[in-house]
Amino acid sequence: MLTEMGKLAKKASLTLANLSAETKSAGLLAVAEALKANTDRILAENKKDVDAFLARGGSSAMVDRLTLTKERICDMADGVLKVNALPDPVGEVLGMTKRPNGLVIGTKRVPLGVIGIIYEARPNVTVDAAVLCLKTANACILRGGSEAICSNSVLVDIMNEALTKAGFPEGSLQLVRDTSRETAKELMRLSDYLDVLIPRGGKGLISAVVENASVPVIETGTGNCHIYIEKTADTVMARDILVNAKTSRPSVCNAAESLLIDACIAEATLPMLAEALRPFSVEIRGCEKTCEILPEAKKASDEDFYTEYNDYILSVKVVDGLTEAISHINEHGTGHSEAIVTSDYAAANRFLDEIDAAAVYVNASTRFTDGNEFGYGAEIGISTQKLHARGPMGLTALTSTKHIIYGNGQIR
Repeated sequence: MLTEMGKLAKKASLTLANLSAETKSAGLLAVAEALKANTDRILAENKKDVDAFLARGGSSAMVDRLTLTKERICDMADGVLKVNALPDPVGEVLGMTKRPNGLVIGTKRVPLGVIGIIYEARPNVTVDAAVLCLKTANACILRGGSEAICSNSVLVDIMNEALTKAGFPEGSLQLVRDTSRETAKELMRLSDYLDVLIPRGGKGLISAVVENASVPVIETGTGNCHIYIEKTADTVMARDILVNAKTSRPSVCNAAESLLIDACIAEATLPMLAEALRPFSVEIRGCEKTCEILPEAKKASDEDFYTEYNDYILSVKVVDGLTEAISHINEHGTGHSEAIVTSDYAAANRFLDEIDAAAVYVNASTRFTDGNEFGYGAEIGISTQKLHARGPMGLTALTSTKHIIYGNGQIR
């Protein structure tokens, strides 16, 4: 089955690469309209997924990731329009240089080809990934989690109905509807047809893809993100940033999982921070000093400081200054998003320089690490590696380059 999907996608990619910008734009506009027009149909299928997930005892934080509402569907459609309005990078010539032998050599942006995406229970990824791939003339094969299979299926069906009418080739967008582990592993090894594989999800999924794939992989998503409150911080600002980063959507990869606080202010500030988190029932797992200051805190294990909870749980460590905070983050973080709250300009710049992560913040929530917030319209994922792309991956990250050479008879 996947081999046939791969063949179809490869064939489609060759046609997509030569579609006009106008045809691609017409397809995306049709997708946005179709999503809004089929809201009730989408909600009915999503309800099946949510009901089944709750029946299996799914967590409230993960239910939030799975659930679609009229507002979220409208946001998805608006996201399609934002992507459509962005400049099309495909075909851009990045520069031409004339060599001493008369050859004129340049580079030109081209699609990657066929992109495979394996992801977990977030139906919005289905739309974001599809439109980013199609805007950049890439065919895509999506493989979502079993939790969202009804939602993903209806979304792909609706999008394909719109794309077909707009003149896109068959196979431009496909969904693997068998959500077994066997098909996931088969997709990871579809090297004859996939040009790149992008996993979006938790540590387990990403590790499985990296370990099993024979297709080139772009690692995304795992976010053990930290908020460090430095000794000169405005504590009211720090409180607001922490509450937002931890509680606004704890199940997403840019949510804060760990709080570091300077020992100079910990005794005065931690109780205020804990009080602010209490209405959200956030469980605090702290170091020895944290537990002395906050009797309600649980003792943290070493593993807690490496953990992406995706839940209302926060690890807390009291640190002896900026140097220890930077060292702790670089050891325990996942290279995703890290933030310092400080009034010290020198401390802010040192944090920006020395933290090894895709996004580093001064006095702002890590929740802004997002393609839409960065002006990309949407994102295919947040890359935590350093080759090809890093951070939120928008349209440009879904292109490669080829060299174009003009001559007038040169031989070597």
